[in-house]
Amino acid sequence: MRLWIDASAGIAGDMLLGALHDAGVSLPRIQAAVDAVLPGAVRITAAEVNRAGLRACKVEVTPVAADQPRRTWRDIRGMLASAPRAAEVFARLAEAEAAVHGTTPEQVHFHEVGALDAIADVVGVCAALDDLGVTSVSAGEVAVGSGTVRAAHGVLPVPAPAVAELSRGWRIRSGGTGELATPTGMALLRTLAATCEDLPSITVSAVGVGAGTRDTPSRPNVVRVLLGQVESPAQQAVVLEANVDDLDPRLWPGVLAGLLQAGADDAWLVPILMKKGRPAHTLTVLCSPAAADPVRAQIFRSTSTLGVRASSRRKTALDRTFVRVSVDGHACAVKLGHSGGVIVQVMPEFEDVAALARALGIAERDALARAGQAAAAAGLVIGAPLSRWGEREGGAPGELGAGLAGVEA
Repeated sequence: MRLWIDASAGIAGDMLLGALHDAGVSLPRIQAAVDAVLPGAVRITAAEVNRAGLRACKVEVTPVAADQPRRTWRDIRGMLASAPRAAEVFARLAEAEAAVHGTTPEQVHFHEVGALDAIADVVGVCAALDDLGVTSVSAGEVAVGSGTVRAAHGVLPVPAPAVAELSRGWRIRSGGTGELATPTGMALLRTLAATCEDLPSITVSAVGVGAGTRDTPSRPNVVRVLLGQVESPAQQAVVLEANVDDLDPRLWPGVLAGLLQAGADDAWLVPILMKKGRPAHTLTVLCSPAAADPVRAQIFRSTSTLGVRASSRRKTALDRTFVRVSVDGHACAVKLGHSGGVIVQVMPEFEDVAALARALGIAERDALARAGQAAAAAGLVIGAPLSRWGEREGGAPGELGAGLAGVEA
């Protein structure tokens, strides 16, 4: 499952925890995770509130003991021995605080963030992600606020020094007045989220809204989370395009072959008429997102274009199986496109058809017809159940079941 964090109004540990509870994580599950680290130290409650007209969940972490000692990173690390992801969050926070104060992480005293409620926020958030089955996290731009905030060291500018340090490499903006992003919230986001991105393409299964303490008019003081399934890599595709009007046409076959070798799934040309009446071609290449960079580089190497356009696509592809049939004693691979265990497409591989034509001394169209007839005679027809022969996924030709005439391994 993929989780995306909307921190466009700011972020804090209790806000993120409230959003995850609102997305479906039970309060007893959160309390149990916190009790495993801080036995009997805090009580966690939740209530529905309104923030600038939006419904949200407000989580309260109430320490049972009022006295909150100052803790070093060494103290907290020992407490989080059984919660490694939470320990990673605090380690990042310790590094940021050390950079701000010119000391080492081991010597950092956490003041506010060392309080039990901050530890409970971090532990609760990490446990909530496990409970939701989250395997990857990303987040958008963070609103950090403006002005000043009073802390243990006095009045500090916003964003607070630790928040500014934790923001390195991330997109931020002011987004409003006051402190909108806390060090704990920023440390959680930077540790848990691998990518700063706008809302990715997901099929949403849950939405959670967590509230901050203040209710600011005209700006809902909330963090939102969206949970969902991402498309499989096989469904994601990138289309790369370039218009070319000055390439020797004899080079195009090699260009297309080179793009396929570079990782493209397909590549083709479309004749066009460009400005000033110049005849040209649009080169279009389909590839996976992972192959986009090397394929784009190959376009620049092999053509004269000065620019390449890119767009995302969603691809729906049939599962494929290859089998061999015998045509006049010669093997010919047949590609089967199938879905739900039923054959949807039957296509003899044309390279095998061409080899068959040469071997038999016949026209390629006749060899194609014979290969189709052999496949039909073996029962490889649209609508037939694939289970009759057994599915063989992947690119290598497989063997049909025993006892079928005209079929060989």
